[in-house]
Amino acid sequence: MENIALQLYSIKELTSADFLGTLAKVAEIGYDGVEFAGYFGTSASELKKALDAHGLRAAGSHIGISDLQDGLDRTIEYSLTIESPYIICPGLPEEMRSSADSYKRTAEAFNRIGERCKEQGLRFGYHNHAVEFEKFDGLTGIELLARHTDPDHLFFELDTYWAEAAGFRSVDWIESLKERCSVLHIKDMKSGQDKRNTEIGSGIMDFKAIVETGKRYGVQWYTVEQEEFEMPQLESIKASLAYLRQIL
Repeated sequence: MENIALQLYSIKELTSADFLGTLAKVAEIGYDGVEFAGYFGTSASELKKALDAHGLRAAGSHIGISDLQDGLDRTIEYSLTIESPYIICPGLPEEMRSSADSYKRTAEAFNRIGERCKEQGLRFGYHNHAVEFEKFDGLTGIELLARHTDPDHLFFELDTYWAEAAGFRSVDWIESLKERCSVLHIKDMKSGQDKRNTEIGSGIMDFKAIVETGKRYGVQWYTVEQEEFEMPQLESIKASLAYLRQIL
């Protein structure tokens, strides 16, 4: 059975109010793991104890670039304690992605971060939005990062929604990135005209094709993320999980 995680940013209102209690609810719904977007002041040892108690695995953490550059050792130590395999940069400030040269400089920084993570048995990844599909010198930002980083030092957490919102097919990017696409963010879109998020399986995106392509290249986690809701958040993430279980 494939691994399905929830990016906890999806339910940030709940986690900010009761972080550990919300983990219990996510586990009860049936997710295999969680991807973190902040720890809400929780110590690594306390979080690991909660994960174990609820039968959840850590499926990575989103860590901002400033923390990666200024506090990488602390980030690595925390990840090792909670047994989280991935440290993921969730986006970049404009000055790090405004030209081909800036992407190349960013790639140099990513290589350094990724090398340090690898030394500690972790993997470093990058999560895209739509801006990384802008082209410079004929190449998208994602292509520039891929060309100028060592595959051992950077993988890609492809956000399928943002790829398609930018006018591309997710399966084409998985085919392009191949084994470097270790994690997929699974997020559906209402329609070509109405690009709001919706529960997975109720929008226009072809997730059957997406997950089948992901399987071919060894995607490790299929991670649900939702940023807009028309029903209670826990009901929404439960519906998305149920659909994913059917097609994986």
